[in-house]
Amino acid sequence: MKVYLVQHAEAKSKEEDPDRPLSDRGWAEIRTVAAYVAEHADIEVNQIYHSGKVRARQTAEALAAALHPAEGIDQVDDLAPLAEASVWAAGLAGMTDDIMLVGHLPHLSKLAGLLLCQDEAKPVVAFRMGGIVCLSQAESGDWSVRWLVTPEIVG
Repeated sequence: MKVYLVQHAEAKSKEEDPDRPLSDRGWAEIRTVAAYVAEHADIEVNQIYHSGKVRARQTAEALAAALHPAEGIDQVDDLAPLAEASVWAAGLAGMTDDIMLVGHLPHLSKLAGLLLCQDEAKPVVAFRMGGIVCLSQAESGDWSVRWLVTPEIVG
């Protein structure tokens, strides 16, 4: 099983727009990353989950347009910035389909630490807005980093 962790792309400031949708740069970067992984990575996600924040939904929509997940995108509560990482860590244990999670820091960082080191306080991945981190789970249940792509790499 693979899980793709995605920090939402760059958003407008609260002062510019309180809903914080993606900025022009954020849209450009996530579309570039999405096109790159659609062409160069073997991603077959069943579903893309995102938090309830506009910037995460828009990031998920851009990725879905390029990756065509079988079950589309879905908003879930447990991807908020301060959500408990243990909820997704436990939920992933029962899944077999590859999925993508579009969320925020510090949640994604804590989830990666929990999956990779059993310690959510360990900053094992340097997330970047609009970047994708691919984790894979071995038959033993252990997780490892397979690859990561950031806007700087593909831009």
